Amino acid sequence: MKDLKYLAAFSIPLVAFLGFYFRGVYSYLTPVYAFVMLPIFELIFPVDAYNITEEESKNKLKNNLFDLMLYLNLPIVYGLIIYALITVNSVLLETYEFIGLIISTGIVLGVNGINVAHELGHRQATNERFIGKALLIPALYMHFYIEHNFGHHLHAATKEDPATAKYNQTVYSFWFTSVFRQYISAWNIQKKLLKNNELHFFSVKNDMLWFTIIQIAYLLIIYSTCNYLGFVFALFSAITGFVLLETVNYIEHYGLLRLKTASGRYERVKEVHSWNSNHVIGRIVLYELTRHSDHHYKTSKKYQVLDCHEESPQMPFGYPTSMVLAMIPPIWFRIMNKRVPREMIGV
Repeated sequence: MKDLKYLAAFSIPLVAFLGFYFRGVYSYLTPVYAFVMLPIFELIFPVDAYNITEEESKNKLKNNLFDLMLYLNLPIVYGLIIYALITVNSVLLETYEFIGLIISTGIVLGVNGINVAHELGHRQATNERFIGKALLIPALYMHFYIEHNFGHHLHAATKEDPATAKYNQTVYSFWFTSVFRQYISAWNIQKKLLKNNELHFFSVKNDMLWFTIIQIAYLLIIYSTCNYLGFVFALFSAITGFVLLETVNYIEHYGLLRLKTASGRYERVKEVHSWNSNHVIGRIVLYELTRHSDHHYKTSKKYQVLDCHEESPQMPFGYPTSMVLAMIPPIWFRIMNKRVPREMIGV
């Protein structure tokens, strides 16, 4: 029964569905749940730093339930998108309702879409990677698959990494620098991969080209079936989704930088180069994303067996709470700057 705790991740799309059904002020039920209620729950529930044993790890890796819970996000995310577009196209919504439902859909695209795609994107099985890429389509962020796997994990906690926030950089500044730099980085990585394999730009192996075609087709289908209003809804829901992702990126590595060795190269990625959080609510809702230090230390580990490392820098709050605090830079800097290792500042 303990393994079923990750079903809590489905509470976010469930709340979103309720918002669409009841509308009115309930259109904002999802952001209230995600950024008010969940942070309150994080303060109530104790921090759990327990690491499972080797035997427990083996059993969890054999249990297909953990993978199934990830796969279920595919029909849930697309089911919400279809339901949302039908609602927008058939119901006369007030402007405030329209905005609230965009935010609600965007949160689902970020948590149950991009976050799950991130986990599946690290898998070796083709079908799992396919599901991961499919979950990135509604957020218009398919390039994340290339940049994250071939860029971020190589350059994490360095100035060369678009997804590593600088010390004293605000989350609002980071949104712009990270979004545009990651997209450019993804194209550069793709060009390099094509060159290394002696393939031309219009090769069928050019994933970035395919990603662009697929995402344009996605928007065109929505425009042709749901008109301008549906197109606007889908576009701004996607923007909300990837802005949510970038907010998570911001808190995951804020201010942490790898030092250089005597040879001038960066030290290898260690447990100290990502912020860890053991707050229970954030852990289960985000499929252990909050144990980010171990994820970078051992990229291939599945979410259900990630560990906490004592040497990892610890966040005083869970990820949902930290995302809220990041929106208020003076408070964020006051809490987090003193926690950044002194030797990393100004590297």
